[in-house]
Amino acid sequence: MVGLTSAGGIIALLEEPEEELKIYALKKLNEIVDQFWAEISDAVQKIEILYEDESFPQRQLSALVASKVYYHLGEFDDSLTFALGAGDLFDATSKSEYVETIISKCIDKYISLRVQEYDNPSSAQQIDPRLQDVVERMFQRCYDDGEYKQAIGISLEARRLDIIEQAISKGPSSELLAYVLDKSMTLVLNLDFRNKVLWLLVKLYQNLAEPDYISISQCFVHLNDSSSAAKLLQDLVTKCDDALLLMAYQIAFDLEENATQEFLQRVISELPVGSSSAHNEKQDGEAMETDEAEPASQSNEKYVRIRNILSGEESIKLHLEFLYRNNHTDLLILKNTKNALESRNSVYHSAVTFANAFMHAGTTSDEFLRQNLEWLSRATNWSKFSATAALGVIHKGHLSQGLTLLHPYLPQDGVNGSSYSEGGSLFALGLIHANHGAGVLDYLRNALRNTQTEVLQHGACLGLAAAGMATENNEIYEQLKEVLYSDSAVAGEAAGLAMGLVMLGTASKKAIEEMLQYAHETQHEKIIRGLAIGISLIMYGKEETADVLIEQLSRDKDPILRYGGIYTVAMAYCGTGNNKAIRHLLHVAVSDVNDDVRRAAVTALGFILFRTPKQVPRIVQLLSESYNPNVRYGATLALGISCAGTGLMEAIELLEPMTKDPVDYVRQGAFISLAMILIQQNDATNPKVTPTRKLYEKIINDKHEDAMAKFGAVLGQGIIDAGGRNATISLQSRSGHSNMPAIVGMAVFTQFWYWFPLTHFLSLALSPTAIIGLNKELKIPKFEFTSNAKPSLFSYPATTKPPSTSVVEKVATAVLSTTAKAKARAKKSEKEKGTHEGEAMDMDKEEHKKEEEKDEVKDDKKGKKKKEESFETLENMARVLPAQLQYISFPENSRYVPVKKGTVGGILMVIDRRPGEPEELILPSTPVATTEATEEEEAPPPEPFEYPFEN
Repeated sequence: MVGLTSAGGIIALLEEPEEELKIYALKKLNEIVDQFWAEISDAVQKIEILYEDESFPQRQLSALVASKVYYHLGEFDDSLTFALGAGDLFDATSKSEYVETIISKCIDKYISLRVQEYDNPSSAQQIDPRLQDVVERMFQRCYDDGEYKQAIGISLEARRLDIIEQAISKGPSSELLAYVLDKSMTLVLNLDFRNKVLWLLVKLYQNLAEPDYISISQCFVHLNDSSSAAKLLQDLVTKCDDALLLMAYQIAFDLEENATQEFLQRVISELPVGSSSAHNEKQDGEAMETDEAEPASQSNEKYVRIRNILSGEESIKLHLEFLYRNNHTDLLILKNTKNALESRNSVYHSAVTFANAFMHAGTTSDEFLRQNLEWLSRATNWSKFSATAALGVIHKGHLSQGLTLLHPYLPQDGVNGSSYSEGGSLFALGLIHANHGAGVLDYLRNALRNTQTEVLQHGACLGLAAAGMATENNEIYEQLKEVLYSDSAVAGEAAGLAMGLVMLGTASKKAIEEMLQYAHETQHEKIIRGLAIGISLIMYGKEETADVLIEQLSRDKDPILRYGGIYTVAMAYCGTGNNKAIRHLLHVAVSDVNDDVRRAAVTALGFILFRTPKQVPRIVQLLSESYNPNVRYGATLALGISCAGTGLMEAIELLEPMTKDPVDYVRQGAFISLAMILIQQNDATNPKVTPTRKLYEKIINDKHEDAMAKFGAVLGQGIIDAGGRNATISLQSRSGHSNMPAIVGMAVFTQFWYWFPLTHFLSLALSPTAIIGLNKELKIPKFEFTSNAKPSLFSYPATTKPPSTSVVEKVATAVLSTTAKAKARAKKSEKEKGTHEGEAMDMDKEEHKKEEEKDEVKDDKKGKKKKEESFETLENMARVLPAQLQYISFPENSRYVPVKKGTVGGILMVIDRRPGEPEELILPSTPVATTEATEEEEAPPPEPFEYPFEN
């Protein structure tokens, strides 16, 4: 049979008066439309007329043919309209490309209309019931195919809570609940609907056979509902079950890791007081039974522990212990760097100060400073300020000893010390208590109140900024405002920044109006810059709530305020991956007339996209090749911020050419970002680690290299080995929440472009990488767990070897021809003389050879014996990298197992399976800054003394 070559004959049947012929023609056209659509398109109007004729019996068939023709023509909206008109003839279950495309368009249209209806119910367009019907059939198809996540994805975008609940009830609940929680925080941009989803999740988590209390507490943090969080803790404590009590402690640790200070304070205030009621009961009379008093005191003790956990005391103490025990800082790197750089140059001195601070962050080890007192004494002015503030980074988290450690440098009545070291010590005090400043806020406020010296004011403001972060303390805010209104450039800059940090994430209209007004009035660029960054911090995490302010700042004629507008986008939308925010930043990056604003716009991409680091190299690739060096610099930081700790090769491949950039500060950015990406990586996980470390050495030792590039290389050395090689940079917590101190610390750190002392804020972004197991008394029991990966994969990098003593080689002397002849004759006679000794000599040689061969065989055997194991046994308080967590398991016969299910990491409450047996505990060994240290202590610290800064 000859194949059909034209649809002309069939199309002609559409002109016939008999309906049977028209129906026959439509059926045939429906069969051949994919082949002859171009020819049929000329007659599409005739097909449309048949559809519009309500008396025509096969209207749906004509609509289906018209829809397919428009699909092939690329007119998808018309195709969708006619597909809906085709009714049941449009088979949504078919796997053809046409059906998939139309359903996709159908879903897009439905989502668009549902969003309009949700946002503006009064003015929204009514949804076509036929469109609704196709989508409902699509949901049913998802259920039938087991594609529950597809149904959930569409329902999240279409604002359909009922479908979300339906899909979770039909599918594997636990897995789907975790999926919804993750996607609601990344895909759902509307805060109101996101909160409704979270409340739905809370209800569904509670209805599980085993309620997932950890996830419920996460939802409460996202919802900012401290009352519900406190009630959850109270319910778990009052059930008098050890497993639930451990769960309560675990939730408290997770809340402390993820929530703001202000949220935690509200939770603490809503927990039962306990102590006073127990005390009253005891005084009611001597007739009270002992067994009745016991539960009251026990309950009180539990709440005291929960309060200590929520205040951050417990986790800070544990992390300090971990960093102190496992400190693997390579002091030789610092020594070589210090020796290679001119210490009288304040840039180099500050660079080494920062590198030392980062390397020893939280370890309490000031060994390098004590070994190099003469070098330290060369610090002058602001480099002295930075050097003193570095003590705050080194002793970060040493809350109980903070004031004692810094006492020699803090301002004292009747003592005229250096204002720079005194100001630096106030900043250091804030850094020690960063994000947990309840104990020192009053001291810092008094220090600020009692001085008119701008350097001291600067230090006190920065200290209050770090310690009072997100406290929303109006008294501190008003005091900082007074310093701001004094119109001192140095003090005002720190005050503006501190006002933003104290009101972090509050979206306070009053604060924003006051700060913005003063920014327009003052003539000091430093103050405007401090206020611009401060305003951006007030809008932290507020997403679309910040849009009006972003628009206002973006249109300001002052480039510094436009710069602040860019950071407002970064802070408001941090970690959301919001397309609108990305488009705005990319537009500014190529259109603004000011280089600082363009640089900030590219840098800000790193904050928006840190949850999806693999996207960033692709987005900034072209920007990294820009003709504008500021844009290139922004691209380096965007890569470093978003890909921190990932070892992502695509990012490294983009940064490597930038280490050879002709502009010094672009090279600086590349060096810093490489360190951020390669932090806690070794040669087994990333082959670029050793070349990068060697590159830093080469740059630092190159006498012709620019100071800015060297500064970046030294900072890189400090960052790549941060926290004694036991800390990483992570802008999100282990549970996926935005890590607020880390994000804020990173944002302020990027301001080191203008003001070096702000470099210390990077310490807020450092997170210890450990597994620390605790029992129900919050003690540290000894136990082992397994890392099912080769030890070399996650081992510490090799330490630097000291240079071997070089042997001076003798220069070859000239040999005369007569001397050569004489030597040849002597050699000949010696050979003849020794012939009879030949056999003995040969025997000796053979024996020597055999011994060498034996040694080689032994070495070979040793080499074979040293075959690496495929697993590693680790002890409690061990360093465990984020990438290593997936390989961690607890032995089946282990006495202790985590109360938390799934991937474990950080501080874990562990269940004791053999409570009757005696426990072996790990005793704390963190140094105490007193002169009463005994010889029995593991590492007794030297007595406190003042570093020899020149006045």
